Amino acid sequence: MNFSPQLIALGEYLAGEFDNREQAIADPVWYVHLRLSQRPVNLFTEDSITLFAEQASVISLDQPYRQRIIRLRQRSNSDASLEVQYYMPQDPGALRGASHNPALLNTLTPEQLDLLPGCILTVTQKTLAGDRYQFTATPPPETRCSFTYLGNIVYVSLGFEATAAEFHSYDKGIDPVTKKATWGAIMGPYRYTKRNQYSIR
Repeated sequence: MNFSPQLIALGEYLAGEFDNREQAIADPVWYVHLRLSQRPVNLFTEDSITLFAEQASVISLDQPYRQRIIRLRQRSNSDASLEVQYYMPQDPGALRGASHNPALLNTLTPEQLDLLPGCILTVTQKTLAGDRYQFTATPPPETRCSFTYLGNIVYVSLGFEATAAEFHSYDKGIDPVTKKATWGAIMGPYRYTKRNQYSIR
């Protein structure tokens, strides 16, 4: 399948290693200094660019968490319309640290993932100068992202913005009773700067 320039650009923008050092220094009360890694993985290659993502606090880089699979693809009704589908590894612990030890990803198969049907984003893009884009990913109306982790149902509000140099995460954990955010981008997005580019090809 020939991927659209927009899908290739989105994959390139998301693939890499990021941190929010400047934000954490400026506002340490609300923003932990995090490193986010999103490494291409050889899954769903027939129609998608797929990434393995995890993050870690900079003070405990040996304890990454939030392992997930992010599948980027063109929607069937339009080459220029993109979507992001999230998956949960059935054994996240087996992949801990895989963003920096990609050999752990070599044997990963779709059968080892759980599809998270409500954890999907629709991506729009704005063309900047030249062949650059600004991508904005938001959940479709009436969708709810939830999954079971360590025996508990977790509700998450997902979203991001991405350019070639920056990734802004709006991900938040949501209390199912009060509907209020309990962790994540409570006071605005985590603003990550790309420090290292990973190749998607």
